[in-house]
Amino acid sequence: MERRLVIGISGATGIAYGLKVLELARKAGVGTHLVVTPAGQQTRAYETDLSAADLSAMADVTYRAADVGAAIASGSFRTAGMIVAPCSIRTLSALAHSTGDNLLTRAADVTLKERRRLVLLVRETPLTLGHLRAMTAVTESGGIVMPPVPAFYPRPESVADIVEHTAGRALDLLGVDVRDLPRWGE
Repeated sequence: MERRLVIGISGATGIAYGLKVLELARKAGVGTHLVVTPAGQQTRAYETDLSAADLSAMADVTYRAADVGAAIASGSFRTAGMIVAPCSIRTLSALAHSTGDNLLTRAADVTLKERRRLVLLVRETPLTLGHLRAMTAVTESGGIVMPPVPAFYPRPESVADIVEHTAGRALDLLGVDVRDLPRWGE
């Protein structure tokens, strides 16, 4: 079986993280199955010059968020895990309560139930008690909450450097080797 990941893009600001995850996964030879929520498509339009077709072309397979019967909605569809980048609080909350009301949340819930790695780049600040409780619930279910907090030890020279390092670290959590990723002590 080809190594493959599910990539979800929800409506939080920071679509650059999802784009970089797709790019780095492709460079690493990992197949990508992409689902973008309608709010994620709105964010794409606000934050990039990419069309929906351009975004879709960055993945090996793309699904509509309304297609809850797609392959990635089934536990028998094997993947190495899933990254949601960016992950909105709405998506985090749906996962905390196992509310698979669209394909992204259904695929993430399946990832958890199959005990695969789920990495959520949660984009919100400051955090409310409700946000923290949702993060706790997802963590207790096996998810990994990874707010995209920049690392400065690699001495980034641009926002693109920060985004790349964060996306690379997220892929690390799924066992994807991102070459040339600055690492502490190496």
